[in-house]
Amino acid sequence: METLGSAGHAPPRLSVIVPVRDGAGFLAQSLPALRASDLAGDAWELIVVDDASRDGSAEVAGRFADLVARPDGAGPAAARNHGVRQSRGDILVFIDADVSVHGDALRRLARSFDDDAVAAVFGAYDTSPRAPGLVSQYRNLLHHWVHAQGRGEAETFWAGLGAVRRRAFMAAGEFDETMLQLEDIDLGYRLRALGHRILLQPEIQGTHLKQWTLGSMLRTDLFGRGVTWMRLHLAQGRGGRPGTLNLRPAEKLYTLLAFTAVLAVGAALVSADWRWLIPAALCLALVLAGNLPLFRWFARERGLRFALFAVPLRLLYYLLNAIAAAIGLGYHLVAPRHRSAR
Repeated sequence: METLGSAGHAPPRLSVIVPVRDGAGFLAQSLPALRASDLAGDAWELIVVDDASRDGSAEVAGRFADLVARPDGAGPAAARNHGVRQSRGDILVFIDADVSVHGDALRRLARSFDDDAVAAVFGAYDTSPRAPGLVSQYRNLLHHWVHAQGRGEAETFWAGLGAVRRRAFMAAGEFDETMLQLEDIDLGYRLRALGHRILLQPEIQGTHLKQWTLGSMLRTDLFGRGVTWMRLHLAQGRGGRPGTLNLRPAEKLYTLLAFTAVLAVGAALVSADWRWLIPAALCLALVLAGNLPLFRWFARERGLRFALFAVPLRLLYYLLNAIAAAIGLGYHLVAPRHRSAR
């Protein structure tokens, strides 16, 4: 296998960068999928950045990658930046270690940049997540649905399966290495602030290999993503602009309604006045009505039983959003603004 910088070889157009920490099992599935890409091999290079793994990830990566970089462990943002500094391509492709891309993913990404006005592109998970179980299936199908509904112009970026022009990436200041979550969302905000165009193309897909549990979902939605996203959102001063993906106006309304329902139930319990349950029921009914297209799609994909079990998970999601928003607002009021706001 040729190594990076081999004499006589022109730089590839794409540099595919895969950060990993203790993901040898994922790499054994995701890297062969990358190597099976229908994009010509001389058009891209593969760089795996081993972020202080302890499970043999580097050894697995060495069987497939053009380069395995091993910087000091400093988180996914730093790992991705380190990979960029080792790369040669004009288009930087970021793929999570637990995403097994479809064979046409790299070709579709490359073709998206034939339009010189496009600075970044990202895709979606497919509808066939590898892990069984209600929470894993729900979580990954929801991700696919949200990205499918958000097709087109985007305000953010996703590094699970996305690409950005090198010059735009450098102009935006790379990934913020102080962030351990949502560094890709933050990068997208900075790209858009510079006037760059970002596209969401959900037909660019990969299979998610990660297994979710209820506990990991709760931790991620509340602290891993919810609070951080709220702080980013407030720091951007985006209150007057329509959001994309999870920040669409309807999603904000459903979050408010779910939180109102919980407050009404609490008032009923404290006051023993069960009339409070009427506004609570109305609020929940509005949330469920607004999510009917999602539940219908769940039923088509996995059956009616799955769709019914997904209802409480969806309501829980909105409640966690509300709690995260409150915590994020508190941080925003007392902590310095994130650098994205500058």
